[in-house]
Amino acid sequence: MLLTEMITIWSAMHDGVSILLRIGERCREGQELYHDMKESRRATNMVMVFGQMNEPPGSRFRVGSAALTMAEYFATTNIETCFC
Repeated sequence: MLLTEMITIWSAMHDGVSILLRIGERCREGQELYHDMKESRRATNMVMVFGQMNEPPGSRFRVGSAALTMAEYFATTNIETCFC
């Protein structure tokens, strides 16, 4: 899977935490990505934030703010972050 390989490369380049943000994601696709990353042990330093398609637009809009808040938290604790 191309996305899995891209995340692996970004994670190898950075020692900190990778934040994956997906807005408008189908539940099944997000769950498959999570399980693929977990099985390959590539999700050790990763935060995954999903905004599902079946949620109202306002809820999906807040997903980006939630991911940014997580990145700010890691930055204040001196942990390098990388958005994917």
